[in-house]
Amino acid sequence: MRLAEIAVHKVGLDLSMPPGRSPPPVLPSLWGQRHFSRSGRYNLLVRQLTLHLRSILPVGALLLAMISVQSGASIAKTLFPIAGPVGIVTVRVGFGTLILCLALRPWRARIRREAWPPLVVYGLALGTMNFLYYQALDRLPVGIAVAVEFIGPLTVAVLSSRRSIDFLWIAIAAAGFVLLLPVLPQGRQSSVTGILFALGAGACWGLYIVFGQRAGNHLGTQTVALGSVISALLIVPFGLLHARSALFSRDVLLPGLAVALLSTALPYTLEMIALTRLPTRTFGVLMSLEPAVGTLAGWLLLQERLTVWQCSAIALVMSASIGATATARQNMAAPVPD
Repeated sequence: MRLAEIAVHKVGLDLSMPPGRSPPPVLPSLWGQRHFSRSGRYNLLVRQLTLHLRSILPVGALLLAMISVQSGASIAKTLFPIAGPVGIVTVRVGFGTLILCLALRPWRARIRREAWPPLVVYGLALGTMNFLYYQALDRLPVGIAVAVEFIGPLTVAVLSSRRSIDFLWIAIAAAGFVLLLPVLPQGRQSSVTGILFALGAGACWGLYIVFGQRAGNHLGTQTVALGSVISALLIVPFGLLHARSALFSRDVLLPGLAVALLSTALPYTLEMIALTRLPTRTFGVLMSLEPAVGTLAGWLLLQERLTVWQCSAIALVMSASIGATATARQNMAAPVPD
C-alpha cells in the first residue's frame, strides 16, 4: 500500500525566476529574435526542455509507482495457490519491512512517549490493511478490490472537509459501490466476503492516513519503517503458524521478494520523487487513477475481464476520489521529515 503518503504532505518545487528578472521568452519567439546568438538560443531551448522534463518527471514517477504496486498485487495473487493469501502477505510484509529498515535505519529514531500511541495504531492499521486486502484479492478481481478499498481514504477526505459539495462525492462513490454489490445482477461476479474484506482494508487505510499523519509529526519519515516493524510483528508470527513450511519454498520466497520490491521499495522511492515535486492536490488526483491501473494490471497479468457495469462502477469511485481531491482545502499539516 501507500507507505510514502505520510512522509511528506506537500513540498513544492519552485521553478520561478528570481525577483526582478522576467522569464525567458517562449520557444516559438526564440527563433524569431535575431539579436540572440546561436549558442544563446540553444541554451534557452535546453532550459525550456529541462523545465518541461522537470514537470513530466514526477507525474511519470507516480504513474510508475502505481503500476509497480498493482503489478506486485497481481503477481502476489498468482502465488495464492501455493501458500495462500496469509502466507503471501506474510512474505510481502516481512521482506518489505526488512527493505525499509535497511534503507531508513529506524533504530536511530528517538521515540518520545507521546509518539507511541499514534505509531502503534498506525502500525497495526498497516498490518491489518495488508492482511484484509490480500483476503479481498483472493475473492475479487484486482480492480474491484482497489476500488472498494478506495472508499476508506475517500471517506476520510470527505469527513475532514464537511462541505456541501462533498455530499456529491459521497453520492457518486455510493452509486459505484452499489453497482459492485453482488445483490444486483450487474455485480454477480463479486463476492460478498471479498467486498467486506475490501471495505475492512479501506477502513484500515483511513486509520493509516489519520494516525500516520499524527505519528509523522513526531517521527518524520522514520514513521514508515517503524510502522512496518509493528506491522510485521502482527502479521509474520500468524503467517508462520498458518502457512508453515510453504513459506520457505523457493517457489514462494523468490517471487515473494519480487512482490515486496514492487509493492514497497520501488513505489516508495518513486512516490518520494513525486511528493517532492508535485502539489498535494495534483498528487491526490493522480492517485485516484489507481483503480484503473489495478484493473489494467489484472487484465494483463491475470486475464481478469470485468463487465461494462463493473468498469462503470470503478469509474464512479475514481470520479468521486478525483472530485473530493480537486475541491479539498489544503488545511492539513505536513509531517516533517528527518
